[in-house]
Amino acid sequence: MSKLIITAAIRGAHAIVDRVEGKVNAAIQEYGADKEVNLPNTAYYLPVIYGITGYKVEKLGDMPGVIEKCRQLLPELPAENAWLPYLGPGLDAGMATAFAFELEESLLYLDPDKCPYLPSKEDPEDTDPDIWLGAADDIILRKRGVEFVDGSAPGFAAVVGAAKDVETAIKIAKELQEKSIYVFMASSNPNGVSFAEQLHEGGVQVGWNTRLVPFGKPTSAAIHALGFATRAALTFGGKTPGDFKEVLKYSKDRVFAFVLALDEVDDEKYAAAAGCINWGYPTIADTDIPEILPTGICTYEHVVSNIPQEEIVSKAIEVRGLKITIAKIDIPMSYGPAFEGERIKKDAMFVELGGPKSVGFEFAYSKPLDQVEDGKFTVVGPNIKDIEAGALLPIGIWIELAGRKLQEDFEPILERQCHHLLNGAEGVLHIGQRDIVWMRVSKKAVEAGFTLEHFGTILHAKLHNEFGAIVDKVQVTIFTDEEKVKEHLEVARKTWVERDNRLSDMNDETTETYYSCSLCQSFAPTHVCVVTPERPGLCGAYNWLDCRASHEINEHGPNQPIAKGDVVDERLGKWKGVDEFVAPASGNAFESFSAYSILVDPMTSCGCFEAIAACLFAANGVMVVDRDYAGETPCGMAFSTLAGSVGGGLQTPGFVGISKFYIGSKKFISAEGGIKRLCWMPKALKEQLKDMITARGEEEGVPNLYDMIATEENGTDEETVMAFLMEVGHPCLEMQQLMEMM
Repeated sequence: MSKLIITAAIRGAHAIVDRVEGKVNAAIQEYGADKEVNLPNTAYYLPVIYGITGYKVEKLGDMPGVIEKCRQLLPELPAENAWLPYLGPGLDAGMATAFAFELEESLLYLDPDKCPYLPSKEDPEDTDPDIWLGAADDIILRKRGVEFVDGSAPGFAAVVGAAKDVETAIKIAKELQEKSIYVFMASSNPNGVSFAEQLHEGGVQVGWNTRLVPFGKPTSAAIHALGFATRAALTFGGKTPGDFKEVLKYSKDRVFAFVLALDEVDDEKYAAAAGCINWGYPTIADTDIPEILPTGICTYEHVVSNIPQEEIVSKAIEVRGLKITIAKIDIPMSYGPAFEGERIKKDAMFVELGGPKSVGFEFAYSKPLDQVEDGKFTVVGPNIKDIEAGALLPIGIWIELAGRKLQEDFEPILERQCHHLLNGAEGVLHIGQRDIVWMRVSKKAVEAGFTLEHFGTILHAKLHNEFGAIVDKVQVTIFTDEEKVKEHLEVARKTWVERDNRLSDMNDETTETYYSCSLCQSFAPTHVCVVTPERPGLCGAYNWLDCRASHEINEHGPNQPIAKGDVVDERLGKWKGVDEFVAPASGNAFESFSAYSILVDPMTSCGCFEAIAACLFAANGVMVVDRDYAGETPCGMAFSTLAGSVGGGLQTPGFVGISKFYIGSKKFISAEGGIKRLCWMPKALKEQLKDMITARGEEEGVPNLYDMIATEENGTDEETVMAFLMEVGHPCLEMQQLMEMM
């Protein structure tokens, strides 16, 4: 806790109370103790004093009682050699300041001819002598206050002082407006320049209708922001005047506000900031003032300083814990669930990104808050304007996330959201995940003005809207330069391996709850993944831990817990609870799934699978082909043909979509003998999974299994592959015949 800042606040509070006491006594002498006092057209007397204490200030004669309360709250100025004060005395000094400010502001309304404000106006007009609106009346409160209740206004910024220049003031105001945050303005800098005046000078319309509200030029006018919040607690929260704990708690939990202290901060502003902390509102300053970083009254830090004005809005949103909802996604096409199943054929396509003929991936990971610039979208490489219709580009979607509540376990869940979030845009097709991303953008979307930066616009808006509880910042880089794509893909692949290895100590037998995944039902309505600790989702992006984390984030989302229930068939991997879940989840298209079998009721496949496993009955084995392999396979079908036959939510005995990581699982087609059945796969995939295959082979008593698996170099038809298998003595030749196991 900073002794300097609390001492300054106490010193400022003493000076303010002394000054206001003098003004109150002078007013009583001039107007008499029975002179009526109020804020025009309001029903809550002086709302801060009334809301916190229950005390009604109806006439000047009631004010000395408030001054006495201020005196009781004011701590003594600390001695130079004392370690104290701590936050408590500072809060008391701040509350005394709030009461005194409200008295001081109310005195300005005593003589209408001398009042500097435009009472009961929403906006200043060109004919008005000044721009200052003063306290909001009850009509404005009811009209605007409900926005803080229903979330259409996420909060307000109380701006005191002035920006370094008019252009910066406009930039700060616009950034706050774009986030639907109200801006309540008061006070000026040491040169007498105020933020509101800077906006007015720059031709910016101020007033309630633009959410840029100029309360008043003195620092005391900032009390109208606290008055607005307090009246919201009384009006919309139903809190009882005088129940200060409930009033302050409501203000902290429901009216998300913060103070932007621009330019020099004097004792009076320190005292005002201490007052705001009582309401749970932190102060973020651009000057090098002392900080109060420990959490306590405010959600996070209380006072944060030395933030450049260009970054102060972003930092304030972070410190306040304010969640931004972006009402309209700023893209030139329509956006909505209706477009999630949209297909884009080749003749309607402007550009193809990634896919089988190129490289495509998406990767999301978390970083510290100060290392992510929210809303920054960058394209590295060719953009739409640089290519012609029909072009093919590699793509890497690199998503940097930050959030105080964001955990490492949540990264793959947020990464996997790219599929349905990007598919919601009209004219955008997205298939796959991780390093098998395949996208198309239509000619119509490009004609409407679409550029690759709009991928960032979509992800930024939707991740904030749907995962605002954990995501505070989203920064997106789109790589289309092939070298950069490959460079960043290698980094992503290392992380994916680490994520997949987190499940090494878990098994299906000792786990009573599995998880579903229905993310791909927009393309395959009957498809349901059942994810167990030893059987990851066929897309490769979701394992059991990912699904559990996803459910923690969104309990009504695509990953639902499944109580596996009694064992129906241990060998096949059938459980009563799983079958009871699968039937309604698949639209009653299927009654039963086998987790471990490729022959009996295999799980459905959507199209996002990393690979396909298929039976080679003549060889008595199983082949696996991934989507990166474009050649022929021993089953007589290339990957694209297989995908068309197996995908779309079908249950096809003898074929099943899988993730690459599943090949290394002990449960990989274990009903048919497991990895010892694996007899053919593309050379590149085999080399990629060498360590995994070797380790599993050793566990199964076949240490040289890796060398026994055929590739396209050994043959692409069953007869040739069979000859190779016989030559090396592959174990599948000695196993029970697959045809007998159906």
